[in-house]
Amino acid sequence: MSISKGGKQRASSLGARRHAEDRKGYGGQKFPKLVRTAKTTKKITLKIKCTICSKSRISAGMRLRKAEIAA
Repeated sequence: MSISKGGKQRASSLGARRHAEDRKGYGGQKFPKLVRTAKTTKKITLKIKCTICSKSRISAGMRLRKAEIAA
């Protein structure tokens, strides 16, 4: 079991291009910039691997303060 990390976001993706277009010119930021974070935990996605067939699956994100991986 390991903690799965998100990949690098592409600057050329459609959503990123649309957001950059909305931020450009007069009017400024489309969404308010996050000044302070209210959440004390992050959502962790676990990658679980079978010991017999070595098939892996990713579990749904859950909020944890600390994740301990026991063998």
